[in-house]
Amino acid sequence: MAIGLSEEHEALRESVSGWAERNIPSELLRAGAGGRPAFWPGLAEQGLLGLHVPEEHGGSGYGLLEAAVAVEALAERMAPGPFVPTVLASAVINASKRPEHLESFADGTLTGAVALTGTLSGTRTEDGSLIVSGTAEPVLGGSLADSLVLPVATPDGEEWILIDASSATVTELKSLDLTRPVARVELSEATVPAEGILGGVQGSDVRDLAAILLGAEAAGLASWCVRAAADYAKVRVQFGRPIGQFQGIKHKLSRMLVALEQARATVWDATRVDGKEREYAAAIAGVMAPDAAVQCAKDAIQTFGGIGYTFEHDVHLYYRRALTLRALLGSSAEWAATVTELALRGVSREMEIDLPHDAEGLRESIRAEIAEIARLEGKEQKRALAGRGFVMPHLPRPWGRAAGPLEQVLIAQELKAAKVKLPQMIIGAWVVPSIAAYGTPEQQERFLPKTLSGEMIWCQLFSEPGAGSDLASLQMKAEQVEGGWKLTGQKIWTSVAHVAEWGICIARDSSEGSKHEGITYFVVDMKAPGVTVRPLTEMTGENLFNEVFFDDVFVPDDLVVGEVGQGWKVARNTLSNERVSLSSGSGGTGASVPDLLGLIGRLGRELTPVEAQKVAEVVCEGHSINALSLRVTLKQLAGAEPGADASVRKLLSTSHAQHVSETAVELLGVAATVAADITLGDPGYWNRAVLATRAMTIYGGTTEVQLNIIAERMLGLPRDPEPSSNPAPAAGGSAHRSQPARERLS
Repeated sequence: MAIGLSEEHEALRESVSGWAERNIPSELLRAGAGGRPAFWPGLAEQGLLGLHVPEEHGGSGYGLLEAAVAVEALAERMAPGPFVPTVLASAVINASKRPEHLESFADGTLTGAVALTGTLSGTRTEDGSLIVSGTAEPVLGGSLADSLVLPVATPDGEEWILIDASSATVTELKSLDLTRPVARVELSEATVPAEGILGGVQGSDVRDLAAILLGAEAAGLASWCVRAAADYAKVRVQFGRPIGQFQGIKHKLSRMLVALEQARATVWDATRVDGKEREYAAAIAGVMAPDAAVQCAKDAIQTFGGIGYTFEHDVHLYYRRALTLRALLGSSAEWAATVTELALRGVSREMEIDLPHDAEGLRESIRAEIAEIARLEGKEQKRALAGRGFVMPHLPRPWGRAAGPLEQVLIAQELKAAKVKLPQMIIGAWVVPSIAAYGTPEQQERFLPKTLSGEMIWCQLFSEPGAGSDLASLQMKAEQVEGGWKLTGQKIWTSVAHVAEWGICIARDSSEGSKHEGITYFVVDMKAPGVTVRPLTEMTGENLFNEVFFDDVFVPDDLVVGEVGQGWKVARNTLSNERVSLSSGSGGTGASVPDLLGLIGRLGRELTPVEAQKVAEVVCEGHSINALSLRVTLKQLAGAEPGADASVRKLLSTSHAQHVSETAVELLGVAATVAADITLGDPGYWNRAVLATRAMTIYGGTTEVQLNIIAERMLGLPRDPEPSSNPAPAAGGSAHRSQPARERLS
């Protein structure tokens, strides 16, 4: 998924990508930084130089988001020349009170460049002009620019000027980026008339625009690196297998995709806001996007191996540009300091959804229904929520409302506005969709109403001592007897089994066929004879998990869900709902960014630079998860599959609370020696959280399993090979010894 989400943005991206493919041949990347490239007039003809420029000033009248879409697409092709410097210059001018300069940039007549650093100073004359002297370097694309946007320190504060490049001494510097130059710009008592002063522009505005547009370019670089490395990993064979089948490569490429999607989400969000929220969102993009480009380029080189280190391969060009962008924008630590400062001042981003105007009629209807329910209390309110389909509205009637994405969003908003809380179903939230989809009418009537109202407590009897994430390897036996089945075996890591009334259980009814066959899905009475529940003490000292033993437990035929032998299909439905549930919020630990910021406020001291950067990391991560969640919702509202955003959000969400609590414990210092006990104030609270959150990257599918899923489903890497049965031992030695060394290494 690219920075843009809508059909229009996707069409724009495809158009730009196709144009770049046709007009920017690979040889051009080797031709050096040069002057204006031959394709420059084509950029203007396509309208790409003025996407963000108002129509009255010669542009297309769109916005920064559309410009970012084009920048990302061209960056994937490593477009040389002054495109990005010119777009940045016109974006800065557009933010000023001097828009009359814009038309020449939009039609390609003028090229521009912006100095992000410099030591220029100016004195004002009686007619309002500035006399400017000093140096600005490095200026991206400075030697290709007809016009320069420069910062000037004046007695009235920092101001920004637009000058003709011919009035300055511009010296091209030897650039790390071999496809685009940087330059030194020197002025010696140059007169800048009043009309060349860009009133209304502040340094923070320029930095924000640079973070967004150079961040979009960084996302494009990372995108190419991810795609190129994944394509190579599919065909490069080592030890008799494509290297993309090795878990080390799979996980490396999955992490690259995660970084790319975080970069895209944060840049996308920064294009959508103004004011302090833009400063906050742009600072986060300034942390994440350039770092993503650098990391993806490094990992791409590693994936390509020796060929990736050669000058002939293109990957080093992407690495060089990524390093250049990071250097031009400033270190991650500088942007992180801004993020932390703004967060501690209470600046944040509410991820709001712009809904269509025709949604208001549906909203009023939902609001009226919820208002009636809000007047009820206790069980009556919970039953009313369940009865009207508000608990899981996406389910078919009568258990839900068959609600599409728009109605689901409206319901969530109106419940929050009315301060009506949904029933706590816990494991029941995973059970309901499976019984609604595969259960008999009798099973649905028996179990769903009370589960939806929170009156029936469930547990999930899936994991076994020898079958954790690999559930299809389960060994619990289901033997058919008169009138039903007898279950024998053991389950483990079963949450709330000690208080559950019912459990969903999968057991093996046959050993024939593949390991996914011969599995049946049961509903088990947890008080049935032969069921023994033994609590497991967690590292927190608490008891939530249990091991459950089955000794010839009878389950009647009418408690089989779905077809006999087809339980894996039902279980997959349950697991998909489980992973969505486990990937939201802080998993009940309370370890969230607002909690962390509250702790910092109570510390009563200033953060060190290292601590500020650690705080910024979790703030940025939390913000990226929220932005990814919003992008998933918007894609669903548009009727499209959420794609990589959803998978990446799930992966990040499972570890986010860990990162928050670990940061809190580091900030507490020696105070963190206090026991893990929520009654003992901050130290006890956060010590409990740092222990409790360790489970989040294990249950619901371990991080390693999630990385494999991303690699295989999102990047198309080959699946892990099926384990083969061990060959018979050779005479005088073991089967392992008889295998060639190359096989063992693989």
